[in-house]
Amino acid sequence: MASSANGSRSKVLLLGEIELAHSSWSAIASLADVITPAATSRDAFIAESLSGAFEGCSVAYRTFASFSITGKIDGELLDALPPSLRFICHNGAGYDQVDVPACTARGIRVSNTPTAVDDATADMGIFLLLGALRNLAPSIASLRAGEWRGKTPPALGHDPQGKVLGILGMGGIGRNMAKKAKVFGMEIRYYNRTKLDADVEQDIGAEWVDIETLLKESDVLSLNLPLNPNTRHIISTKEFAKMKRGITIVNTARGAVMDEAALVEALKSGQVGSAGLDVYEFEPDVHPGLIENPRCFLVPHMGTHTVETETKMEEWAISNVRMAIESGVLRSVVPEQRSL
Repeated sequence: MASSANGSRSKVLLLGEIELAHSSWSAIASLADVITPAATSRDAFIAESLSGAFEGCSVAYRTFASFSITGKIDGELLDALPPSLRFICHNGAGYDQVDVPACTARGIRVSNTPTAVDDATADMGIFLLLGALRNLAPSIASLRAGEWRGKTPPALGHDPQGKVLGILGMGGIGRNMAKKAKVFGMEIRYYNRTKLDADVEQDIGAEWVDIETLLKESDVLSLNLPLNPNTRHIISTKEFAKMKRGITIVNTARGAVMDEAALVEALKSGQVGSAGLDVYEFEPDVHPGLIENPRCFLVPHMGTHTVETETKMEEWAISNVRMAIESGVLRSVVPEQRSL
């Protein structure tokens, strides 16, 4: 399917930049004409599309950063894009920036890069877990301020050994994090809508519990689930109230799976002892209550920010583009569309 129905070359809409996998993208350019928008805002992008600039494009490659140009890929945007568009290849494991039901209704298939991010994101989760549990944030700040450990030494942290790590969402990242946490002597429990096979549970040393038990018995809770209408604010005030006092919260998923304002209040009251966060509900804006709280160990959404992982993600997304052009299928269609 390297050419369209009328025999002309396929066209690919590039939303965002190729940072590392240039040779793989060059191969795409040999198969199809690549169209790059001139627009720098959503309104301008919609106007450019309605002008016919993207006519004939059958595949779109998009990055997380392209949101600053297009905004969410929703019904309004899809209505402005040409009817020839049949595939959206998203570079990233999380794809909440894409309205999958709206795409499905228009016959557009969506792909992501599911396993390419597992190691790097789980590594970041462990880093945040240890940093928050050990209460490292205050002394890092005081050291940079030239005050060594601070005028008042920080409170003692906690060791991970023997602590219960509760993992909410046991996909590839959650399983990867479980294996890494076992090395630190943690006891792993998890909740997932679908229980893992017994041999997988045994391999990673994890025990399935219901969500109420997970909240009640975890010393550390790690959020590793996708953001969708069912998971938005899955952790909020009433969930915090069910947890052990002084629990450590780790989030490398999406900021909005947790009610950020409720987290700030739980930190203030001491119900949550510390938090290690890589993602935020309204990023790049971060709640001032998190910035100001010395018990928050914060990173600005850098879970996959490595040469190796970013390369893997680009290669994976590009492979979806290539399959769409050549055979009209996707390597990794998103779960919501797998039965279609």
